[in-house]
Amino acid sequence: MSTNVDGCPFMTSRKSQDLPSLQQTQDMLKSDKRTLWHPYSDIIRPNSCLAVDRASGVTLTLEDGRKLIDGMSSWWAAVHGYGVPELDAAAASQLGKMSHVMFGGLTHRPAVELAELLVDITPPPLQKCFLSDSGSVAVEVAIKMAMQFWRARGITGRTRLLTVRGGYHGDTFGAMAVCDPQNGMHAEMFHGTLKEHVFAPKPAPKFGEPCTDGDMAEFETLLNSHSSEIAAVVLEPIVQGAGGMHFYSVEYLQRVRSLCDQHGVLLILDEIATGFGRTGALFACNHAGVSPDVICLGKALTGGYLTLGATLATREVAEGVSGGRSSSTSVPLMHGPTFMANPLACAVAAASVKLLLESPWLDRVTAIEAQLKEELAPCMESPAVKDVRVLGAIGVVEMAEPVDVQRTQALLATHGVWLRPFGRLLYTMPPFVTTPAELSQVAGGMRAVVEETGLALK
Repeated sequence: MSTNVDGCPFMTSRKSQDLPSLQQTQDMLKSDKRTLWHPYSDIIRPNSCLAVDRASGVTLTLEDGRKLIDGMSSWWAAVHGYGVPELDAAAASQLGKMSHVMFGGLTHRPAVELAELLVDITPPPLQKCFLSDSGSVAVEVAIKMAMQFWRARGITGRTRLLTVRGGYHGDTFGAMAVCDPQNGMHAEMFHGTLKEHVFAPKPAPKFGEPCTDGDMAEFETLLNSHSSEIAAVVLEPIVQGAGGMHFYSVEYLQRVRSLCDQHGVLLILDEIATGFGRTGALFACNHAGVSPDVICLGKALTGGYLTLGATLATREVAEGVSGGRSSSTSVPLMHGPTFMANPLACAVAAASVKLLLESPWLDRVTAIEAQLKEELAPCMESPAVKDVRVLGAIGVVEMAEPVDVQRTQALLATHGVWLRPFGRLLYTMPPFVTTPAELSQVAGGMRAVVEETGLALK
């Protein structure tokens, strides 16, 4: 542990780090509150923010000199950490050529290289790649593909989606409509506004457990009764992320794929949170040996450097969206974001994917999983904890009651840790390059939160 002259943990002096003055930081934070809207916050009573000056490795350096280990990978994206030489070099090289050019009627090497990489590493049937500007938009594109797949071939009525409760797919309108309709973050405010889709129960069997006929009964019944309306099934494979960090059975996903095949329904898998090794497989669907008709990627795609999304489809889906090869006239996919296939983002993404594939990512994730299981296990002894679960580089402590986010983050900061809890979940999804000592610091901060919460119950 490092201390400054005042004895504050995880802090070094501003002067030694060439940091802004206290007054400059206060002025900036006041301007922030005056002008900015932060994620999932209100303007009337906004939560306070920490001012970050720089990031390197897995460490965030605040303007006040404190150093915090980022146990969130900046919302699950920065799998290589910060200040990554290979990604910095890719960005600098591309900036020397062009930072952006429209993708309508033009193309460029970074987009082609990235698309080839993604086609190579995703399940083999996925052959066509649409590059957009975020994960949420990647889901919107997938939904549009599914709807147009039927409509372009003259098949009307298939305008609804089947999904499961407990899911989260993004904050844009199409994506919100397939998030949990009762307990999801959008449910109360947008009930009655969003398109109504079909929701099956949250997958009951947990990861590592078998999936019975009973576990699938309602899903199968809904698919049977709505098959003429359903364009596609939409799921987060194996891990339901922001909807509750629920890890479900591999067999459940296998059975869903089989049911989709039986009913001629497309399967869209949202791998935005799970893709690129997070669960201990390169893609979560690999755990089940399942290939979707459409896959959505984002977050770790660029290693957390720039915003970018990708939607990959099978050749059959892509040609169906265009009306099919037998059609006399082709039908375009009417979607084209201004920053589609941005060259700078594509160049960094290609470098990030290559870096991941060349690294011992699986060994790293396996080691993180083992260490989190060992160091978070004591949390189960607390009456404040409902469950502890770990899969790959995801460690979750589910509390019995909702977490006081601001108080929890303040306590974590005293342990030199940055996490962002939500609901009843205190969790970490650290960068894969996190060392055992750094991971112990994160787990120690989580145990400290559990201990304080447990003491408050006595």
